[in-house]
Amino acid sequence: MLRKTVLFGLLVGLLLSFSLALPTAAQTARPVIIDTDMGSDDWMAILYLLNTPDVAVQAITVTGTGLAYCDAGVHIALGLLALADYGDVPVSCWRETPLMGENAFPAEWRTNMEAAEGLGLPAGGAAAEQDAVALFTSVVEVSAEPVTVLALGPLTNVGAALDADPSLIEKIEMIYIMGGAVDVAGSGVTEQNTTAEWNIFCDPHAARLVFESGAPVTLVPLDATNDVPVTMDFVGRLDAARQTPEAEFVYNMLVGSQGFIESGGYYFWDPLAAAVLSDESLVALQDRDVTVIDTPGPENGRTKPVGNGPEIRVATAPDAAAFEQRFIETLNG
Repeated sequence: MLRKTVLFGLLVGLLLSFSLALPTAAQTARPVIIDTDMGSDDWMAILYLLNTPDVAVQAITVTGTGLAYCDAGVHIALGLLALADYGDVPVSCWRETPLMGENAFPAEWRTNMEAAEGLGLPAGGAAAEQDAVALFTSVVEVSAEPVTVLALGPLTNVGAALDADPSLIEKIEMIYIMGGAVDVAGSGVTEQNTTAEWNIFCDPHAARLVFESGAPVTLVPLDATNDVPVTMDFVGRLDAARQTPEAEFVYNMLVGSQGFIESGGYYFWDPLAAAVLSDESLVALQDRDVTVIDTPGPENGRTKPVGNGPEIRVATAPDAAAFEQRFIETLNG
């Protein structure tokens, strides 16, 4: 009997020691939904989060109102999950038109299935049966902990979900949004519109629904991302460090975008938002009153600072060197 008691005590001690030895992140991983329009900067952001230890991605909802059509976006998302060997994560899309209006990315910028299949990603699983809004809603509802949302494209899915069920905000920890331009110029979405940024412009009404939903919002706008350009120097450092399939994929993608990089027009838009989700100390954060203009005209889609708008946190002044180092290290596991 004494021998059994001693053995039981040893077993309990070993199990306790093993539990204490587990990385803290593994015990406290945050449930995250990625809502994405599946542009190339989205791919980098997604692979970054899939390799971030304290993040547990619960779903990827594709917004077809952005840079990729629904079928292509879902195909790429499933391929990225397979590349990272992440396991079974539900992926789905909903619609390819905004909730209101007809704003859209130029057709020649948008990714179709032929381009998606040309990326050479490993075969992923099947899309979820639920559409993106239903999937987003169900993941938030059943989560035992508040869910963090990373929104990397037009806010069609998120806006529709929060509008249909306002109670969802009670189970959302934070919505990190890459989008908008608060105190800087916009993306030049039209010759007349110099204030809007593309992600907000493509569905301003959805963005306004999210901003005014009462959910906590952290905006990572052009005010921050303008300070983190993709450079060939960064590509060279990634080349020297790449050790994983994820880093190899990003390196090859950036090499294929060399002309865009050298033109000075490519920035770490979505990767910075993903990095802020994992480490807010990479930027300065300020509470601001910001509204979204969702009426036709030269300011359609503008994220406008006003005195009585919804209060959100706005990111500025990123530590570019710290971000780049963290990005390379995380991609390499």
